[in-house]
Amino acid sequence: MQDENERAGNYQVKIVSATFPAKQKLAQSSRLVIRVKNTGTATVPDIAMTVNGFGKRKDQEDLADRERPQFVINGKPQTIGGVPEAKDQSPVGCETVYVNTWACGKLKAGAVKTFEWNVTAVQAGPYKLSYRVAAGLDGKAKAVASSGDILSGSFAGSVKNKPPITRVADDGKTVVHGTR
Repeated sequence: MQDENERAGNYQVKIVSATFPAKQKLAQSSRLVIRVKNTGTATVPDIAMTVNGFGKRKDQEDLADRERPQFVINGKPQTIGGVPEAKDQSPVGCETVYVNTWACGKLKAGAVKTFEWNVTAVQAGPYKLSYRVAAGLDGKAKAVASSGDILSGSFAGSVKNKPPITRVADDGKTVVHGTR
């Protein structure tokens, strides 16, 4: 069984802070940052975060995939096996095969974990991102507030259709903000 090694139980965790800009512009990079703290006495087996809302569903039948991104997770250039690649700028060391879920491993009592994504808005309009904290990936271990409630939250805002004023300088590398 997939969850046979996950220790069942409720693990007390607190959302210390959660930030994401409510007002954004197309092509503008932003940081989504959520910090959690293990406020219990037991080690959380696998602190995880699920974020929904990076994309929007289109009601257009002729699309092979109706999910269209509103935000994309930015890539960071690096070399993997000698080949130039781009690695998502999402919580480091927390990759999973689950969609929109990042698991970062054990979180000791009193420890804090920061989940951070670097994203760019690629579609204008209102948005709503929701997130949920978990203590494991298989459902037996649950991250709960001191009240026993499941830990979750959301961000709402809008992306303006006007991109920020930026340009690439004559050196071909430097990004200049605020001028054309």
